[in-house]
Amino acid sequence: MNKILIIDDEEANVRVLSTSLTLDGYEVFGAESGEEGLKRFQAEAPEIVLTDIKMPGMDGLEVLRRIKKMAPEVEVIIITGHGDIDSAIDALQHGASDFINKPVRDKALAIALKRAKDKLAIRRQLKAYTDDLENMVQIATGEVKRKSNFQTKLIKSSHDAIVATDDNWKIVIFNPEAERIFACSRLEVIRRMDVRDLLPADILAKLKAQDTSQAKTGRLPWQETLMKNNAGESVPVRFSGKILYEKGQMMGSVAFFQDLSEIKHLQHELVQSERLAAVGQTVAGLAHCIKNIMHGFKGGSYIIELGLDKNDTTKLKTGWQMVKRNIGRTSDLVLDLLSYSKERSPEYQCCLPNAIAQEVCESLQGVAAENDISVNTVLDSSIGEVAMDGKTVYRVLLNLLSNAIDACLFDESAGKIRQVVLTTKRGKNHRICFEVSDNGSGMDDDVKAKLFTSFFSTKGSAGTGLGLLVTRKLIEEHKGTISVASELGKGTTFKVHLPYTIVA
Repeated sequence: MNKILIIDDEEANVRVLSTSLTLDGYEVFGAESGEEGLKRFQAEAPEIVLTDIKMPGMDGLEVLRRIKKMAPEVEVIIITGHGDIDSAIDALQHGASDFINKPVRDKALAIALKRAKDKLAIRRQLKAYTDDLENMVQIATGEVKRKSNFQTKLIKSSHDAIVATDDNWKIVIFNPEAERIFACSRLEVIRRMDVRDLLPADILAKLKAQDTSQAKTGRLPWQETLMKNNAGESVPVRFSGKILYEKGQMMGSVAFFQDLSEIKHLQHELVQSERLAAVGQTVAGLAHCIKNIMHGFKGGSYIIELGLDKNDTTKLKTGWQMVKRNIGRTSDLVLDLLSYSKERSPEYQCCLPNAIAQEVCESLQGVAAENDISVNTVLDSSIGEVAMDGKTVYRVLLNLLSNAIDACLFDESAGKIRQVVLTTKRGKNHRICFEVSDNGSGMDDDVKAKLFTSFFSTKGSAGTGLGLLVTRKLIEEHKGTISVASELGKGTTFKVHLPYTIVA
């Protein structure tokens, strides 16, 4: 029965995986942190470790490094999430046997565990073979034939390509996996070909460099390269090797090759999935911006309808101006999509922050009025014309006020008069504070902790989870800050501080 250690900072994941793998016949141990995982590893000595790559404190990569340092033969499977391509590749380079994506699916987990068990079995077999190979010439009894047959079977069944030579570099062992990787038959090379005519120059140079005093102390560490086989195909491989000595004299060499084509293919698929995720994030962000602009259109159309019903020319003009402004912002959104893909520097221009705040409120009055929500402003009259990025101010306030209105909509408290207030204040050190408060549903500490993370939304399927993330990005690009205070059932207040320069 294989022992498996599961390390994940989410207790539910440890419990579900433990139950599933126990039913599959494994002896399973769990840990909810990297530090605890290392203690369980030392106590239980499992053969396979499943670890999440992102954990507070000691992450999965550090766990991998320490386990490989303590027990290089243990197979470590990394559990990754979207956005972890670099960490997943780094884990493979540090000796991870495989990686699987969250959420963990039974089929992917079963395949990864089968590969790990196969590698454990082959590693044990190859260790026995390598150790025995140096002692073969000392055995002169019938045991030689028995062990030779056993080793031959091991070599033939190995998932690694094995190429061994005598003391003149003539190939004497060339197993089926070597035939596949090098695209030539065993009969063509055994005792007929010099390994120096078969191996790529870079691999040969590293193997021959083992013929030194340094080489006599250990095996060449595993290294990756891209080689061309006999059929002219490029094959990504991981290789290692050793010069074999007897009484200080070279008696032969052995080299091991692992075909990385499948792993590279998985890496490519992971990159593709990351690209798709990036496209999805862009689309979601675009949808969020369009939703905010549509609020402006609805506000304008609402005022136009009022003007038509009451034959009020002033309201008609006001509503039409709001519609025109949002048509312009739709055009601006298309142009600004290019800027979202790279860092953006704020464009300081003369503007009236109070006027921008008033404009945002007016654009949302229609939506708010339809849902019996009052939107009010408390504007600091000492704030006049200043130089700052007006577009950033508008987008930030539009997003925060839209969210505040949604928070009021989600509040199911009976008899409450729901309201949103936008306040401006002149701060110290040439900064203006924009404060957006609501008396809506509010948030608990757990929700507040996740508020600025990708794809997290308090609105469920109605939100994209990108609005506040984009808002914070715009604020930080403007060298500003954002903070939030909230109490469940009582409401939320966002405070944004943005710097400005005085207009000459």
